[in-house]
Amino acid sequence: MLKLHHLNHSRSFRVFWLLEELGVPFEVVHHERHPETRMGPAALKAAHPIGKAPALETEHGTIVESGAIIDFILRRYGNGALAPATDSPDLLRYLEWMNIAVSIGTTPIMLKVYGLAAGLAGTEFDQRADAEFSGVLNYIEQSLEGHDYLVGDAFTAADIQVSFIAELARALIGITAYPNMTAWVERLHARPAFRASIEKGGEYAYAS
Repeated sequence: MLKLHHLNHSRSFRVFWLLEELGVPFEVVHHERHPETRMGPAALKAAHPIGKAPALETEHGTIVESGAIIDFILRRYGNGALAPATDSPDLLRYLEWMNIAVSIGTTPIMLKVYGLAAGLAGTEFDQRADAEFSGVLNYIEQSLEGHDYLVGDAFTAADIQVSFIAELARALIGITAYPNMTAWVERLHARPAFRASIEKGGEYAYAS
């Protein structure tokens, strides 16, 4: 059985949510952030040398990085669910979103988070992070115009992946200026599998 090393208030929630959506059985190992530093515990290094969550133990070894984990789960257990077919015209945009979620979509806001922690609020560094992040948020907002989800009109793993960007934005700067994104987040958080993940996975600061 799969074993998910799950850190509270982190991106590992996305893997938890995906597994719930697919109905894949898995075991959970709960890890808690330090109350002051907000860092994950050293115990995570026992699961993987990098010591980050999520970490997924499989029969072939342990894997980290949410994008890689989600790709593995979908290939092994998805049976074609939550991703476009390889011959679908939606595949191009799906692959783009899956990679934006772990690269250019996340980097600016993480730089902002680290900058704020270092006392750089309002500095040129902080302003540049805001500008980069605004570009990502605008792209999400435009892509949701007239659509319920990011890829075509179907819920996919891309929505799960990208949701963390919108959740962080809502917590840090607010997203009322992005009505399409706001409605999308509420739509995602109303899904039964999302609510089940909260009940089983524990408190999640970015839930509606």
